[in-house]
Amino acid sequence: MLNSLFRTKKISAILSEGSDDIHGAGNLRRVLTMRDLTFFGIAAIIGAGSFSSLGAAVANGGPGVVFLFVICGIACSFTALCYSEFASRIPVAGSAYTYAYASFGELFAWIIGWALIMEYSIGNIYVAYSWSDYFTSLMHKLDIHIPEYLSCSYLEAKKNLLEKTPNAELLAAWNTAPAIGGLRIILDIPALAINILITYLVYRGIKESRNFSNAMVILKLIVVLLVIIAGGYMIFSKGLTYNWLPANEEGQHLFMPNGFSGVMSAVSGVFFAYIGFDAVSVLAEESKNPQRDLPRGMILSLIICTVVYILLSLVLTGAVAYSKFAGVGDPLAFIFEAQNLNIGWMQFLVAICAVIAMTSVLLVFQMGQPRIWMGMSRDGLLPPVFQRIHSRFKTPSFATILTGIVVGLPIIFTDKTFVLDFTSIATLFAFVLVCGGVLLIPPKQKEKGKFHLPYINGQYLFPLIILIAIIIIAIFVKGYFRDIFNFDFSGNSDYVEGRISFMDAATPKISLIVFWCAAIVLSIIAFVKKYNLIPLMGLTTCMYLLTGMTRSNWAWFIGWLILGLFIYFLYGYRNSALANKNGLKPAA
Repeated sequence: MLNSLFRTKKISAILSEGSDDIHGAGNLRRVLTMRDLTFFGIAAIIGAGSFSSLGAAVANGGPGVVFLFVICGIACSFTALCYSEFASRIPVAGSAYTYAYASFGELFAWIIGWALIMEYSIGNIYVAYSWSDYFTSLMHKLDIHIPEYLSCSYLEAKKNLLEKTPNAELLAAWNTAPAIGGLRIILDIPALAINILITYLVYRGIKESRNFSNAMVILKLIVVLLVIIAGGYMIFSKGLTYNWLPANEEGQHLFMPNGFSGVMSAVSGVFFAYIGFDAVSVLAEESKNPQRDLPRGMILSLIICTVVYILLSLVLTGAVAYSKFAGVGDPLAFIFEAQNLNIGWMQFLVAICAVIAMTSVLLVFQMGQPRIWMGMSRDGLLPPVFQRIHSRFKTPSFATILTGIVVGLPIIFTDKTFVLDFTSIATLFAFVLVCGGVLLIPPKQKEKGKFHLPYINGQYLFPLIILIAIIIIAIFVKGYFRDIFNFDFSGNSDYVEGRISFMDAATPKISLIVFWCAAIVLSIIAFVKKYNLIPLMGLTTCMYLLTGMTRSNWAWFIGWLILGLFIYFLYGYRNSALANKNGLKPAA
């Protein structure tokens, strides 16, 4: 049984079953160019991350959150190169799921496919919530009032009621909501409505989605550039540069007022801002030249968005004191309010742009999930209905409708904070396996017109990088390694007073111990196997970002994986195409 769990699928077999023009006749329409793919990447990346979660990230990390954007950008760059290598070899729908099938085997492929549901479907729930916030705010500016209890989630309103300093709007939602049998009717109608509209658009076809996405990307890039230019000008003209060196509790003026630990605490929000570039790889079967254009589209969109995020972070933390962003859901509009930079027309323009930006994110993510399910269905891990293609629109019809349901139903009973953390950890996990998978596939000869991952021998370089990192940390971060192995919380007032649990405090330390042990083991393996430095660095940086996840992140993620494994052994293991090929009897 153990061997069957890790049975891999040959790349030639994947290509013959997919819709690559060279290897087989496909049913999806090939209409996407490199420009379209780059725009789809930008559409997915610049959205809820920049227009919503960026506020919480800035509040935690201060101006120093720029460093976290750089770290995440570097991690994603290495990961994008690994995705590009897989995309050039396996230009079919399925993204990281398909890549894991070719490298790690069936069990890991299922785990990745299951985890990607968290990135695309569950991630879209957060985007829908954020879209609703901006849409409601925009309607309010146009004197159209949507009742509070019809523009937020029930769980969000209930949690707010228990806080010491509750949000006035959420409190109004709870107090004014009608009740049936004691149950208050609180529902985010705008979030549900946009989910239905996006599902319909994706169902209609890739060409319509492409044209809509490209138009939105151009518009929101123009507005984001205006925010950077106008905000940057006001920072220097008003002499606000002192905001980049705020005072910490000891009165020291630092770029990282809460230290690097404060910066790392923002990892969920910052990394969520990058989620989306990998969604480009899902569109392989609708690309005109996927082996050339997919890698270029991913890398170009990532570079553009990293630069934009760094500039936005500097503008936000320069325009307003970082501490004021706590609880702010519309940070780009917030800096132009009367008490801050006081540019009313920019505030209104940003609100319009945010609605457009997050609509494009919803579109790309909603396109990604059905195509992953389609790939899993081809392999027998999901029922055949998931690969059904609409005869007229040439889209995965059933999977698209089901994606809309999977996104829509949780909108009724979840909230933004839960969804944000849940999505980021799943995506990082997928990135780790993609980078690791590149190390396991055999090298290939260069082919003209196709992407080829450069080979940099990591035999000596990678162990040297890890050694230098350890030395630098030991010298400049006094007590770092002593502290992560020290689990004595007797001096921790928060722990003593019961505000945090033992596991809440221990989780980051356990994660760091696992990370450094894994880095040392990887160094030894890299020395022996002469592995490529690029995927090694992608694997290491993504693993490091995982150390910023909390205990609750890990608990929910592990619970989600256990549920996925139950479904796999119940259906996928016996119905797998490879299982049937190897003579196993399909499940009834």
